[in-house]
Amino acid sequence: MIKQDKGVVKRVVVTPDKHFPLADSKAISCVTQSIEIVKPDVYIDLGDVGEWEGSSHWQWRKKKRPPLEYQTPFIDQDIKDVNKGMDIIDEALDKVNCKEKHMIEGNHDDWMNRFVDEHPYLKGYRFNECVKLKERGYTYHPAGQYMKIGKLALYHGHHFAGINHTRNHLMRLGTNVMYGHHHDIQQSSVTHLDGVKSAWSIGCLKDMKAEKNDWLGGRQHNWSHAFAVVDFYDKGLFTVHVVQIVNGKTSLWGEVLDGN
Repeated sequence: MIKQDKGVVKRVVVTPDKHFPLADSKAISCVTQSIEIVKPDVYIDLGDVGEWEGSSHWQWRKKKRPPLEYQTPFIDQDIKDVNKGMDIIDEALDKVNCKEKHMIEGNHDDWMNRFVDEHPYLKGYRFNECVKLKERGYTYHPAGQYMKIGKLALYHGHHFAGINHTRNHLMRLGTNVMYGHHHDIQQSSVTHLDGVKSAWSIGCLKDMKAEKNDWLGGRQHNWSHAFAVVDFYDKGLFTVHVVQIVNGKTSLWGEVLDGN
């Protein structure tokens, strides 16, 4: 079984929304096992690494926001939980000596920044600070910003929506793009004069059970657990392998991985 293809310049693992502490532990286990197999040169987190319920503005839509001293214990616990989850991923990356790591801030992650904007005297609570991105060795990409490797752009995924959101991204951006946010697996491609352009939505790694997502009010969803392996080769060209995880299991390069 050939795992390292000749001509691959850079191998990248990309993971979508984990929403720690509401991540699916079985899906996360599949990701860490995959990292040990793939041995990526680069790791990219597409954001919403945390749920950040304590700093969410949505919970106060119908009631008065409580005093700061009431909120901070919940937010402090969120910070501990998210760092604990990130430690699991970083431990797997350290084992394979992956040195280049990127964190693309998601809209949930940005709630921490908004919280600090409301309470500017709080120190160390901005997203990039409270998850210790600098200490962990991550390059930080603020919410809404795009990063690019070769001919592929990546960001969190919250700029364009709709049922066919991958096509909407292509029509608006006109470039190859990969993102999370929508929690589903979707791909669209269009052909321009300069070649084919594609957009990928690569699912999520969040616990999808109804009790963990009561804000849906019992509505059914089309979410899937997944992540991506992207191989870059000559002149920035690349291939994408979206790895779907079903019931805590997946297969990668001929190996069955069981996160149960």
